[in-house]
Amino acid sequence: MPKALCIVGTVIAVLLFIVFGLDLAIGFPFGGASSWMNVGFIVCSVVLGYLSWATMREQG
Repeated sequence: MPKALCIVGTVIAVLLFIVFGLDLAIGFPFGGASSWMNVGFIVCSVVLGYLSWATMREQG
């Protein structure tokens, strides 16, 4: 079960990165409401992705 949660965390991180990266680049899907918010969510998604990957790697 913990390995599945690591995979879910990685998938969520990738989805967040795509959604907020698109919003920052082209203004879709949120209309580019706030660049700072987009950058903040992109940074958080990178951190979540790294933590999920590192935890999955430790579990072997």
